[in-house]
Amino acid sequence: MFGLNRQEWSWAWYDWANSAFATTVMAGLFPVFYKTYWHAGSPAEVSTFYLGLFNALASLLVALSAPFLGAIADALGRRKAALIIFASLGILSTCGLYLVAQGHWLLASLLYVTAIIGFSGSNIFYDSLLIFVSPKERRNRLSSVGFSLGYLGGGLLFAVNVWMIRDPAFFALADATQSVRVAFISVGVWWSVFLLPLIVWVREPACKEDPARGSTLLAGWRQVMTTLSAIRHLPEAFLFLLAYWLYIDGVDTIIRMAVDYGLSLGFSQNSLITALLITQFVGFPAALIFGKLGSKIGARPAILIGLVIYCGITLWGAFMRTETEFYGLAISVGLVQGGIQALSRALYSRLIPPDQASEFFGFYNLLGKFAAVLGPLMIGGITLLTQNPRIGIVSILVLFVAGGWLLTRVDIAKGEAMAHQ
Repeated sequence: MFGLNRQEWSWAWYDWANSAFATTVMAGLFPVFYKTYWHAGSPAEVSTFYLGLFNALASLLVALSAPFLGAIADALGRRKAALIIFASLGILSTCGLYLVAQGHWLLASLLYVTAIIGFSGSNIFYDSLLIFVSPKERRNRLSSVGFSLGYLGGGLLFAVNVWMIRDPAFFALADATQSVRVAFISVGVWWSVFLLPLIVWVREPACKEDPARGSTLLAGWRQVMTTLSAIRHLPEAFLFLLAYWLYIDGVDTIIRMAVDYGLSLGFSQNSLITALLITQFVGFPAALIFGKLGSKIGARPAILIGLVIYCGITLWGAFMRTETEFYGLAISVGLVQGGIQALSRALYSRLIPPDQASEFFGFYNLLGKFAAVLGPLMIGGITLLTQNPRIGIVSILVLFVAGGWLLTRVDIAKGEAMAHQ
């Protein structure tokens, strides 16, 4: 199916595995539970500010460590092992949310931060393995299949979680509160089970040298410095990273803050959760279609189409008044979100040296996560200052415009040639 082999499918299933966290926890239940259970009694603007703050903190920690971690994994040839370690951190932290009692918002925040570190850190090494599991001509397709599986898998588990919350008695649960807590456990189990194909069947080449264990940290640090120098000599990859840093800020911020934004506008929890489900199931075929579009017209033109749509989504979101409009926005986001992410990953893989994949994807994730530091802080801070969430959402429009413009300046053919010299 899709012309992929077993190793490629095993790699893609990790998107199915960890998207349960992105959907059920990060985008869906955590923002609601954080506001109504762990921050019960606090003004909506205050919980929004803290949610943005801790999202930013998690992203900052990942951003600062990403290149260093990537360099060590490249030096040891242990990208898959590093992925497993970070995934385990995310899984355990997510399951730990089950134990946090009402009102203990700080403990919930800290577990959420470590879960995001595990999720984001594992993605550094997952992205970097793309180069080793698939040839260049199939990467647009494989990256898109991965994201589409993520939408489908995350959506399926989230649908079950919503069912649990709306009918707890069917699952022998006491009430909706217990259902949400059990949902966090279900994410950890799902993430663990569907990590197994990658563990068993994905292979990575051994490192060229076998560094002594005592010198690994020093070698990693030296490799980071080497990569910083190398990026300066790969101007097209560097320019792409700047563009990506800007536009992915808007994408990540909408993913993380959409439900909180809807709650701040007074929309019901049920409507917001339904809208998120719509995004997931629209995103499944849309990511595949975007992959085909990228193969036909090129990754960059397809990404630019997605960014234009995101500009419209941002403006529409700032002025929307009804829950029906929120459903329309959910459909629109589902149409372009996965496509932009998948094609960005595939395009970047063509602009970097294959033997430094983890390290360069560390910088890729660094800029992406630094962007996610700014976006949630902008939304949370501006909302707190103005007492108007609509003003906060408008602030991210400039990121899509500036990022798209920089992307048009990247010479892809030149970048590919320089990366493979």
